Amino acid sequence: MNPLSITVTPSQAADAYRATSDAPSGAASGGDFGSTLSRAISGVIDTNHAAEDQAMQAIAGGGNLTDVVTAVSKAQLALQTATTIRDRMVQAYQQIMQMPI
Repeated sequence: MNPLSITVTPSQAADAYRATSDAPSGAASGGDFGSTLSRAISGVIDTNHAAEDQAMQAIAGGGNLTDVVTAVSKAQLALQTATTIRDRMVQAYQQIMQMPI
């Protein structure tokens, strides 16, 4: 097993779904899959920007090294999660395309 692999348990998936479904329902709130995916990608981008900001502060001589390492670790985990989801979606699409009609 790859030490950088991500394992998502069913309870974690249920908690994540519950967190996204707690928002008010309806088209304006973006309750569909595309909107949820868009918010998740925005979250990954925001996490990466926060890590970059922390690193820039550390390079400039300010900031706390622990905060930098924590921000970079969160960004790395978010990117790995996004990559894993993308891979699973591509795999599901390929399986659907192979189904007989």
